[in-house]
Amino acid sequence: MTTLTAPTRPLAEAEDVRPTRRRLGPGEPIRFGGLIGIVALLAAWVVGSATGLLDPRTLTEPWTVVATAETLIENGRLTDSLVTSGIRAALGLGLGVLVGTVLALVSGLSRIGESLIDGPIQVKRSIPTLALIPLLILWLGIGEPMKVITIALAVFVPVYIHTHNGLRTIEGRYAELAETLGVTRTEFVRHVVLPGAMPGFLLGMRFAVTSSLLALVVVEVINATSGIGHMITLASNYGQTDIIVVGLVVYALLGVTADAAVRIIERKALSWRRTLAS
Repeated sequence: MTTLTAPTRPLAEAEDVRPTRRRLGPGEPIRFGGLIGIVALLAAWVVGSATGLLDPRTLTEPWTVVATAETLIENGRLTDSLVTSGIRAALGLGLGVLVGTVLALVSGLSRIGESLIDGPIQVKRSIPTLALIPLLILWLGIGEPMKVITIALAVFVPVYIHTHNGLRTIEGRYAELAETLGVTRTEFVRHVVLPGAMPGFLLGMRFAVTSSLLALVVVEVINATSGIGHMITLASNYGQTDIIVVGLVVYALLGVTADAAVRIIERKALSWRRTLAS
């Protein structure tokens, strides 16, 4: 008597029918993905200018802007303005980062320090830095110190806020473990607190870079006799749209370059973290 048996598939084929697990994250990073949006924006500018959709009196053609930039570089006007603006932004950024970091450490590592520092900084946070410019002019005049202090005031608040938050969000179990192991306070701050606060500090740096450029634009447009903002102001008085666009492009390049530098440092310094962005 013969018995009928159901045909069986090979083991390898049976394993292939297992449902694949869908990845929930955003996927693998795209190489040079941050440039895609910028290239698309430039392409839209070129196409709009070439087809006549953009009026040259409203927004100068990109090829005219390039030619104007070359002329400004040849006569040294753009180079001198860029150096002046760069020094102002660097001095204000450096001072603001230093003050914000020190205040965050004092406030984040001490309850007494937090009681004395955090309240006034929250008050400063609610007052726009640009609203302080008239008062700073009365105190410091319209020279370089006023411009640098204005930029520093715009910078130190985001550095303080994010660094302080990074210090206070470190898990308490690390402190308990350090106490169990007999770690000194200095070693605990050096090996646990500061590395744990680094993500917040670098995030604050990204905001600080943007804030420094915003403050730089304002102080150079309002009260300056040199710099990119002064060049834009003079061009506005004479209706030179091409020079205005050149200045705006320079500001944009400064911001993008500075932000990219901070992101590179962040990626190197925080290579131990596994996040959706990595």
